Amino acid sequence: MELRHLKYFVAVAEEQNVTRAAARLHVSQPPLSRQIRDLENELGVALFEHGPKALRLTEAGRVFLNEARAVLQRADEAVQTAKAVAGGKRGEIHVGYAPSLTVEILPFALRQFQETNPGIKVQLHDLSTEAMLHELRERKLDLALMIQTSAKSMQGLVFEALRRYGVCVAVHPAHPLAQARKVGLAQVADERLIVYTLADYPEYHAWLKELFAPLGRSPQIAEEHDSATSLIVSVEAGRGVALVQQGFQCLTGPRLKVRPLAPPPAPLVLGAAYRKNGISPIRDAFITAVKSVASRSASNPRPL
Repeated sequence: MELRHLKYFVAVAEEQNVTRAAARLHVSQPPLSRQIRDLENELGVALFEHGPKALRLTEAGRVFLNEARAVLQRADEAVQTAKAVAGGKRGEIHVGYAPSLTVEILPFALRQFQETNPGIKVQLHDLSTEAMLHELRERKLDLALMIQTSAKSMQGLVFEALRRYGVCVAVHPAHPLAQARKVGLAQVADERLIVYTLADYPEYHAWLKELFAPLGRSPQIAEEHDSATSLIVSVEAGRGVALVQQGFQCLTGPRLKVRPLAPPPAPLVLGAAYRKNGISPIRDAFITAVKSVASRSASNPRPL
């Protein structure tokens, strides 16, 4: 049984006449009659009662007509959906993100994207850097908003820079460094440092090592945490200080004080990572929205 059998059957059933159905379908009458007979033979039931001037559906034919219409409608919907997805008008996108890095950009980018792409469902995944890289390669993510990592870790992937953030230190409001306008790296080296876990954020630890190298000292790592939330709680509890990016205060509010480093080290780069191979209008539309918001954010950075 093929879709054309169903189309022919529906036309004959609605017209109750093979000649009129053939004209409607732009086919000749004999082949149409043969297709209906073939369908009845395959089903093993009679679909029509043959009258002197018209065809009438049998009880089985009436039931089959409803089902045939539903199948044809579903097939048509499938075609339209496929075309919409191919054109970037419908579908879904899976986006990995780091909350601490994207807090200034992602909410506004989501709103802008949904306004222009209402038929696209966005699935967000809060993941570590290592998890995002893994999920991209496993094709479980279409896009990742993440910190720039080494060229080696980005093999097979594309990274488009979106926003650059200055390096800051987050401290408890009662900490002596909270009173300073700017903080030197040597001052941070004297403090207990709260950091992200090595297993989930190896690039962060490599960055710390490189950052403190000019001082000839290693950071005094006191605790490791697997999320920005737990890192904030630890600093708020007075257990140490944390090196974070400009804009981190969007997450902490008044719970912590965020102060820039001086002299400023190289900024941290937030970008969009995705697989090199494959065309995705939906992914490209999402990146366009993120770029637009990131550009406005860079032009109007939040004051420290």
